[in-house]
Amino acid sequence: MTALTDDVLRLVDDVNIAHIATVLPDGAPHSVPVWIDREGDRLAVLTSPRSRKARNLAAEPRVAISIVQHQRPNETALVRGRLAEVVDGDRAWGIIDRMSVKYTGGPYPLRTDRVVLLFEVEHAQAIAF
Repeated sequence: MTALTDDVLRLVDDVNIAHIATVLPDGAPHSVPVWIDREGDRLAVLTSPRSRKARNLAAEPRVAISIVQHQRPNETALVRGRLAEVVDGDRAWGIIDRMSVKYTGGPYPLRTDRVVLLFEVEHAQAIAF
């Protein structure tokens, strides 16, 4: 596991959209925008347990994540890691509501069909171009 640098953490902690890339069953890449936060030293993303990304990760846990600074889109973080844990129940709703407050100012309105994916980071770097 790689420690996240302060530059990467600033991008994670701010209200930035991340893109998560997983691998489809046929080996093709699949990338979608997501909210991102951290839970301890892991990165957190919420999703439906039946989403394409959740199903992809159940078969192949490797992931690539890019995070772009919303006010300065030339600043980005590039992260590679692995799915470490799928969190559900009350613990998941605590994380989901915290993420929703970060992005929308209020708790997550949909109260069913969500889990949190926690990723262990294997490589992370912040770059500006």
